[in-house]
Amino acid sequence: MLFKQVVGLEEIKGKLRQMVQSGRLSHAILLTGAEGTGALPLAIAFAQYLVCEKLTRKGEATDLFFGEQSANSDLIPVESCGVCASCVKASQLIHPDIHFTFPVFTKKSGDKPVSADFITEWREFISGYPYGNLYDWLQFIQAENKQGNISAYECNDIARKLNLKSFEGGYKIQIIWMPEYLGNEGNKLLKLIEEPPPDTLFLLVTENESLILPTILSRLQIIKLPKPDLQEIEQALLAQDGISAEQARSLAAVSEQNYRVALKYLQDGPEDWQGILRDWLNAILKTGPVTQVKWIEEISKLGRERQKQFLQYFIHLLEQAIRLRMSGGEQRAALPTSEYDFAVRLNRIADISCQQSIIEELNNAVYYIERNAHGKMLFHALTIRFSHVLRQHEVPVFT
Repeated sequence: MLFKQVVGLEEIKGKLRQMVQSGRLSHAILLTGAEGTGALPLAIAFAQYLVCEKLTRKGEATDLFFGEQSANSDLIPVESCGVCASCVKASQLIHPDIHFTFPVFTKKSGDKPVSADFITEWREFISGYPYGNLYDWLQFIQAENKQGNISAYECNDIARKLNLKSFEGGYKIQIIWMPEYLGNEGNKLLKLIEEPPPDTLFLLVTENESLILPTILSRLQIIKLPKPDLQEIEQALLAQDGISAEQARSLAAVSEQNYRVALKYLQDGPEDWQGILRDWLNAILKTGPVTQVKWIEEISKLGRERQKQFLQYFIHLLEQAIRLRMSGGEQRAALPTSEYDFAVRLNRIADISCQQSIIEELNNAVYYIERNAHGKMLFHALTIRFSHVLRQHEVPVFT
């Protein structure tokens, strides 16, 4: 993976290059960023950058990365070449000196699974879903309702691999995705992280650094990643095949600066969220309980990920309605026509305090869905709640 394939994060990419150029690359780095920021793709791109023969030819690995500033440091490239043997292997996740650790699950009692047991699935997953989260990964390997974790056996395997001699005569890179799932077993890695074998680099990638063991966290150089802005997401979406400028802008707008969310909307295909939302509001305001029950039955069939997308889209429209109201209509040019019309109608049936109350309820619902809430019960509760809130207004029908 190349740096240019990672959405945004230009300042962070520059910082990583500067560490290499100055010879001050830490032997243990934590990349921390919210879901959809691209921390894992960045780690993979950086690993490829470090093994690229175009870069390592500038000097010995130890001198260039962990020692004094190289005499040729001004010639260090800003991107891996992507064509040398090392880059090709790194891009396919088969470079023998780049190791991966990630949460896995026990398929049957008595198993002692490690990441290497799932490496084929991991390569396929990263190829198709580089911005995927832990839920996506566990679904991909058919973990169903089982929890993923990084076990003591994995820690032992990391120590074993890193104490071996480098296969290609350079240094070794250990990428640990979701180190918050190490638990207390992570203490097995303390000495290894603090005093790694020669020419060894740890790259840890997390969405929540507060869940990492403090003993491990204190031994890492922490680099915080900002969320991509909407323009960066829009430009990245435009690079996808078969997407129009208006569609890219709309997907970026509902992504909440989360590129994974934008990709999920794109990969799952078009859905008439406005039509579904219109039916829901009319069932609440006009047609009554029978239609409400039918609507709840239909929405419960969509599955958890699609239900989240629907709720997030509703939140997006409510936020646009509030902005439209507060700006006196000046936000109209920034919205697709269909969203503008819908936002106007939302403003007719609810004032700002009502809209804010609904947004809070919707955010809570997203939280509960992520934690396996029962879909029918959740949407039934939302329907009752919104019925009480919306019926306080004089306009009874959403047309």
